[in-house]
Amino acid sequence: MRAVLISIVLTVLTFQLLYAQAGQRHRVIILTDIEADPDDTQSMVRLLLYANEIDIQGFIATTSVWKKTSVAPESIVRLIKAYGQVRPNLMIHESGYPDTETLLMKVKRGLPEYGMLGVGEGKDSEGSEWIIKVLEENDERPLWISVWGGVNTLAQALYTIKNTKSETEAGKLISKLRVYTISDQDDSGIWIRSHFPDLFYIVSPGDDYGSATWSAINSYIQGIDNEKISNQWLAENIQQDHGPLGAAYPDVAYGMEGDTPSWLMLIPNGLNVPGHPEWGGWGGRYELAMPDFAMAKKGGSGVPFEPETREIWTNADDNYIPCVAQAYGRTVGPDTLAFHSSKVTLWRWRDDFQNDFAARMDWCIKTYDEANHPPVPALGHPAEISVKSGEGFGLDAAGTSDPDGDNLSYLWFHYPEAGSWKKTIPINSAENARSVWVIAPEVNKKETAQFILKVTDKGNPRLSRYKRVFVNILPN
Repeated sequence: MRAVLISIVLTVLTFQLLYAQAGQRHRVIILTDIEADPDDTQSMVRLLLYANEIDIQGFIATTSVWKKTSVAPESIVRLIKAYGQVRPNLMIHESGYPDTETLLMKVKRGLPEYGMLGVGEGKDSEGSEWIIKVLEENDERPLWISVWGGVNTLAQALYTIKNTKSETEAGKLISKLRVYTISDQDDSGIWIRSHFPDLFYIVSPGDDYGSATWSAINSYIQGIDNEKISNQWLAENIQQDHGPLGAAYPDVAYGMEGDTPSWLMLIPNGLNVPGHPEWGGWGGRYELAMPDFAMAKKGGSGVPFEPETREIWTNADDNYIPCVAQAYGRTVGPDTLAFHSSKVTLWRWRDDFQNDFAARMDWCIKTYDEANHPPVPALGHPAEISVKSGEGFGLDAAGTSDPDGDNLSYLWFHYPEAGSWKKTIPINSAENARSVWVIAPEVNKKETAQFILKVTDKGNPRLSRYKRVFVNILPN
């Protein structure tokens, strides 16, 4: 009985925390080796379009294995000024976009030194000091560090905290940090993970970028439509005739926006829950595990390749059968292809977040009536329900609406990897109806299952938002 009560209390606390954070913007500091590769500039253009929904606390220009001796904060400044030119039009579509001066004050420099050469006594920079300053503010929200290049500016901040704060104070500050880094791009990443074993850290370790979850943002996937990452799509929907911010989006050189997955999960779209990487979202899905070093591949960048010393949030696989459009009858049906990999956890949402990007680029130049805006999903029941083993239950999207009055499409599906029950629970009715019927599986202990409601409008481009339903399946 005691174990059951503890389980119930923990469940209640988890949902209280999720609901409390639902109306809060997630804080983030960006570390970027901008100008090492055009993709940092691409990611910055997209990020600025979401500056009203993500609380950007800093932009820190850093080094990396690809840019070892210089930093380029002036390139960040240039993009913020381009954002300032379109901000008045963005405000027509949604409120809360920060003014240019506020963002410019948050642009900082890391040391122009590579990796651990920039960490230690006397190695503080305005970037590392800024991280500490933001951490020390009276704000209990987690502080995400989105790492697009080297991570030594964060390493220096941690070094200083450890050597200047009491153990209790240091522990409190570090407990606020959440790190999502795009693989390791200097030798300070493994140092951080080894010396700060309690730090929340998402990474595809090593430098074999082709095997990393984040690379799915620009990977050509055999068997699906890859049009929305094509150069032609980018030219038409992002770069040309979309104002100064679109004009600042460079052509792809090595890969489109490899850094963007590090903050996509901070967008409040109803699917993303940043504190739970194991639940999946636009930034991919990750599990807390000790990577198998023997199975890892070396990429050849020169970044140290070492075994992890503790569990990290890292690559996790999804099994996925896409739903595809059908010309007649039920509007969607399962594809004939099935996919299984860590990259699936990200590219399965790729059309959705690319359409969202294109819509926001339209906001830079179009009136409200000319542009599209995302639907607003709703549930006709609580977001958490409990059912008995073998019992039928309904899921309902009553109250869902669209700000533009667009017609809406619905899609319900079980996300097996996000809960404890790993076998797919089918929808026992048309999965594209507003209300569906599901039969709970037979269980001999409490299991959890998550169902996703995806609502998509028929505007141009088509935009999607989501709701999660948490189902506790109890034995009879």
